[in-house]
Amino acid sequence: MFNSDQHSSPEKRLYVAGGHGLLGAAISRTVSDEWTTLISSRKELNLQDPALVDSFIQVKRPQRVIVAAARVGGIHANSTYPVEFLADNLAIYTNVIESARRAGVERLIFVGSNCSYPRAAPQPIAEASLFQGEVEPTNSAFAMAKLAAIELCRACNQQYGTRYLAVMPTSLYGPGDNYDPANSHVAAAMIRRFVKAAKDRTPVETIWGSGTPLRELLYVDDCAAAIHLLADLPDAQFDALLAASRYPVINIGGGTEVSILKLAQKVADIVGYTGEIRTDPAKPDGVPRKLLDNSRMAALGWQAKVSLDEGLRLALADYRARYPAND
Repeated sequence: MFNSDQHSSPEKRLYVAGGHGLLGAAISRTVSDEWTTLISSRKELNLQDPALVDSFIQVKRPQRVIVAAARVGGIHANSTYPVEFLADNLAIYTNVIESARRAGVERLIFVGSNCSYPRAAPQPIAEASLFQGEVEPTNSAFAMAKLAAIELCRACNQQYGTRYLAVMPTSLYGPGDNYDPANSHVAAAMIRRFVKAAKDRTPVETIWGSGTPLRELLYVDDCAAAIHLLADLPDAQFDALLAASRYPVINIGGGTEVSILKLAQKVADIVGYTGEIRTDPAKPDGVPRKLLDNSRMAALGWQAKVSLDEGLRLALADYRARYPAND
């Protein structure tokens, strides 16, 4: 089914599951020249079909796999479609991780989410907080699917001696983001909203919740750089990360927090919206704070390079280039 002729040579091959998404695309465009990057669209490969996934990985024979694929969305989408967020993501993660294991993939990095940490975890959130309390109810189905995949990585390492690591990025934004009204995350949703408000000269824009929750945002190319650093670590260093705690996870945090209201004001400023911004406390806030402890990545020499203001300007430019009719 999948043509393997172009991959008959012994070149290094990296498969990025979800390579057309926000993070997957950033990983693909920033990979070093020594690696051949394999990606597939949803039309080419349905990751919820175990036979297709198994066939793809067996034929392409990647030495490394990065699992950045997921069904994603904001608070509204997670609250409205919990069955799909749980079942679809469980299928994707199980199929890719198990197919990689059966094919003897050397190293796998699974992209987790900061929403998988307990809602009441001490701040900043350390990796040891994982599984130590209840997750945020508004996105529990998505979080539980991520947790199940992390446990599967741990189990594979224990039972089969694999090197499977889960990264826990903070909230990402940047070029290639999803701006769908029902499924976009906070930064993308605000860019879309305030571009429209500026165009329509709307006098008042109301954002969900009280506006007080804090969010740590990370420009997507910074996150991709962190993942490449981890993927390229020598085996001894990589194994030390896996052995550092019960669960094979490491945080990727940006280190800068902003309130939802302040983020809305920043986006409004760069867009040029001059109307009033109001909050709606009757709508859910979500988790009040999600600041990650980034000390382990910092010890490896990584830190975020793109500031929030610069990143938002770059994301806005990408939005305007992709959706000129909305501007």
